[in-house]
Amino acid sequence: MSRLARIFVLSLVVSLISLGQVIQAGAQEVGGYNSLSPLVKRLSPSVVNISTTNVSKGRTFSYESPFKDRENDPFNEFFDKFFGQQPEREFRGRGLGSGFIFSEDGYIVTNNHVVEKATDIKVILQNGDIYSAEVIGTDPKTDLALLKIEPKEKLPAVRFGNSDSLEIGDWVLAIGNPFGLGHTVTAGIISAKGRSLGLGSYDDFIQTDAAINPGNSGGPLFNFSGELVGVNTAIIAGGQGIGFAIPVNMAKDVVAQLRNNGKVVRGWIGVYVQEVTPDIADSMNLKDHKGALVADVAPGGPADKAGLKRGDIIVEFDGAGIENMPELPKSVAANPPGTKSEMKVIRNGQVKTLKVELGQLPDEVAQESRRVKGKAVEQDLGLVVQEITPEVQSMFGTGRSEGVVITNVQPGSVAANSGLAPGDVILEINKKEITNLDNYGKSMDSVESGQNILFLVQRGTNTIYVALKPEGHNDKG
Repeated sequence: MSRLARIFVLSLVVSLISLGQVIQAGAQEVGGYNSLSPLVKRLSPSVVNISTTNVSKGRTFSYESPFKDRENDPFNEFFDKFFGQQPEREFRGRGLGSGFIFSEDGYIVTNNHVVEKATDIKVILQNGDIYSAEVIGTDPKTDLALLKIEPKEKLPAVRFGNSDSLEIGDWVLAIGNPFGLGHTVTAGIISAKGRSLGLGSYDDFIQTDAAINPGNSGGPLFNFSGELVGVNTAIIAGGQGIGFAIPVNMAKDVVAQLRNNGKVVRGWIGVYVQEVTPDIADSMNLKDHKGALVADVAPGGPADKAGLKRGDIIVEFDGAGIENMPELPKSVAANPPGTKSEMKVIRNGQVKTLKVELGQLPDEVAQESRRVKGKAVEQDLGLVVQEITPEVQSMFGTGRSEGVVITNVQPGSVAANSGLAPGDVILEINKKEITNLDNYGKSMDSVESGQNILFLVQRGTNTIYVALKPEGHNDKG
């Protein structure tokens, strides 16, 4: 063997030894050589199974009349005579879920959807002990619930990690009660962070490929240091290796409020926001499409008092940049009412700093922020509009007596693909107020071929911006 060959073989042996040492060290970090068993044994006592009972009343048979006016249904008397006196009976439904021990004195965390309709809740510990649980508080917006049991002795509570420090590719472990099978362990990695599933304004899920199935809801997601990093919550039907967990940093804040107050109180500034799409950014001559576009401001709300206006783009809140629309409601809600905050907005190309004192999120306005995405296609707008007359007002329920209303949208057109719909009232075109067909026509005539058109429309009680990017337009819009 030549000298060069001997050097190559020696280098290869050294490399393999080093690789083996790295693998061995990694295995030791997670509890043993090629085994998670020690880690699982340590964590499992902190995980609980949850069994719920739901009692409802009803009749075994009921008749639903196909007639709009039930009194004129010829079969109504017949069915009332033979089935109307049928006594009501109780129907019991059962559900299964997972949870974990939040504190050694018996506070248990699970998902709201596991317990929200339950009339009886049982918590089963790993050792088989069964306890009746009381609901301390729930937060449907984040799908979290806090329960309380009265244990015979101190319980092994979970140890909290930091979900903000998680990296894509980090190893994680899920323990729960899938399909009612009892304690089941699955492992995987963090697949993504900051996922939004369209479930609410506070979507901020961790995605993992650790197997999560029905019954895992409310169970813990641990890192390989044995720290809680998430609360397993959602799956995609038919998906494999796609599960979602609430970050522990969000869950801790919610649970602390539930424990202290029985409910969650969030900060509120009183705005409806939407995404800044590339088309909207182009229409407003913005350098990028970051931030949250203010589509409407609640009259008399904190934002209104602070001077925020419709069309402003919020790009920073309390020193943190707002990269996209969903970040704003989460940043605001993380602060209690009464907090004095500062936000930076872009208004007509200029950066302004506004100071706002947060109010309390009212239930009646705690609804989803509107999101409209303009989609550019090379065809005419596909709109039919009409001046608002009493007849048109009655037909579409616009609530306005002046302006122009969209009465028809051609399927597949730019308008249809951009989200415009019959009944939308056009308030502005390219920041110019629209009060009648005359100035609507003039505004449309002023649009150059290929230029973006920025609509402000009223839909119901809300206003939203929609950007359209046609190749050309009809001169008689």
